[in-house]
Amino acid sequence: MAKEINRLNDLEKPLITEEQNIVHKSDEYDSYKSSDENGSIFMVLLSTFVAVCGAFEFGTCVGYSAPTQAAIREDLGLSLAEFAMFGSILTIGAMFGAVTSGRIADTIGRKGAMRLSAVFCIAGWLAVYFSKSDVSLDLGRFATGYGIGIFSYVVPIFIAEIAPKNLRGGLTTLNQLLIVIGQSTAFLIGTVISWRELALAGLLPCIFLFVGLCFIPESPRWLAKVGDQKEFHAALRKLRGKDADITEEAEEIQ
Repeated sequence: MAKEINRLNDLEKPLITEEQNIVHKSDEYDSYKSSDENGSIFMVLLSTFVAVCGAFEFGTCVGYSAPTQAAIREDLGLSLAEFAMFGSILTIGAMFGAVTSGRIADTIGRKGAMRLSAVFCIAGWLAVYFSKSDVSLDLGRFATGYGIGIFSYVVPIFIAEIAPKNLRGGLTTLNQLLIVIGQSTAFLIGTVISWRELALAGLLPCIFLFVGLCFIPESPRWLAKVGDQKEFHAALRKLRGKDADITEEAEEIQ
């Protein structure tokens, strides 16, 4: 009986040693991977900052109607019902934007979808700024709603697809944070400037977004999905650093 117990113990020893070695190698790999990610964090943060300009624009559009109600009704002679339509039509536009956002983002890419959203928002703000009646006011509000409907989908998706695993959760929460900040900013600024000036101020996040998109890469996951292997590896390399080993992550994405 004692010999059998000793034999069982001998059989267990190599397995325990091998398991310990595997854990040790995994720890070394995770440490190496974190080092690469930290070295390329600037491009990830820059890309996130550009994307959350869309989230800030979302909040600005939502917060616009609250501080401008009295001034718009007085200047354009709107009834309470007409202004209520102006305020609520934003959500109708956002609904249509959200419904079509997935197809748009998959067809023209995450950056392309953000550009399209910015175009709708810019057109909407200009329509609001030059409005002389409730019709153009509502059309402009609907256009901005459609734009933020796309932003509501593509911004968190883009951030999640470019961020490394150890930062993904924290960076995606910035989307909600910037929506709230944009809404609060619009309300506060709207108490000290006119409603037409506030409409022009709504263009600023879109301008920052347009300029910033020229300096950041497309989502590697979308590039892999459409089969653009050259741009896929180039985008992933730009996000993770020129000296990083992207082989494993590239295989995982594929």
